[in-house]
Amino acid sequence: MSKMIFQIGITAMAVLAVLAPIGYAQTITTFDVPGAGETFPASINPAGQITGQYVGADFHLHGFLRNADGTFITFDPTGSRSTTPKSINPAGQITGEYRDANTASHGFLRKRDGTIITFDPTGSGTFPASINPAGQITGAYDADIRLHGFVRRTDGTFTTFDPTGSIFTDPTSINPAGRITGLYYGADFQPHGFLRNADGTITTFDPTGSTYTFPLSINPAGRIVGSYSDSNGGGHSFLRNADGTITTFDVGVGSSARAVNPAGQITGDYVDTSGHRHGFLRNADGTVTTFDPTGSTFTLPFSINPAGQITGEYYTDDHAHGFLRSP
Repeated sequence: MSKMIFQIGITAMAVLAVLAPIGYAQTITTFDVPGAGETFPASINPAGQITGQYVGADFHLHGFLRNADGTFITFDPTGSRSTTPKSINPAGQITGEYRDANTASHGFLRKRDGTIITFDPTGSGTFPASINPAGQITGAYDADIRLHGFVRRTDGTFTTFDPTGSIFTDPTSINPAGRITGLYYGADFQPHGFLRNADGTITTFDPTGSTYTFPLSINPAGRIVGSYSDSNGGGHSFLRNADGTITTFDVGVGSSARAVNPAGQITGDYVDTSGHRHGFLRNADGTVTTFDPTGSTFTLPFSINPAGQITGEYYTDDHAHGFLRSP
């Protein structure tokens, strides 16, 4: 996203982030799956377990689970040529997608005991995105060359959905109450945000002035975070509160909020004046701490747990590694 500063919209409040002192206490642990060419963490649960994917010696993508003690378990659904875990819940259940020998995408659920169930709603491709504490999974599936949303219940049954007028639906996150957020493309071919309640009702939304709305995470209270672009192509972060009000904010000259925890802490990445990306943590009071693992040239946080632990990837010499930032 470009780096132009957004001007305050009429109905959305802009919040100027106040950077915390450089000396703010933090510990950053870096890691790689043993033998991995590159490591890409995606999600962290309350116990500090991390899941994601890594490039193996065969140059294929495989799944991993990093336990809180730093030990690793690697896995693939049977027949997988590329495994992409996306989300881990408090019970240690993991969901994501894998590609078979014909490059078709399917969903999987890896249980705590290591057994893996594969699944597909009706359609030709499945792309799970998020799993909640109850084991409900949301994501998208391909049918008629269009993506549609789905919810997979714990009994394995599906409900499919689209916001009214959607020609492309892409759910990204589900909270403990079964509320789902994501984006959809309407007849204007512009992406907009949506919130689907557990009863199936759907509310659509955009920050004022947005030409591209990309919600990424919803917490137990129904707060949604993500990024959006303005008419000049400038990239910004937003927080949609449970009452529907939207706060917009920037860190640096442009930022992307990626995850929000129960306390309202937000993590994501921002661009500096040199075009480099760094990590940030925005507290509920609006104060911001920025961070990078040592030696990082590009930092991308993806997930934050209730304790404020953050995981994501960072790059050195064009190679991706994992990190865990603890308060």
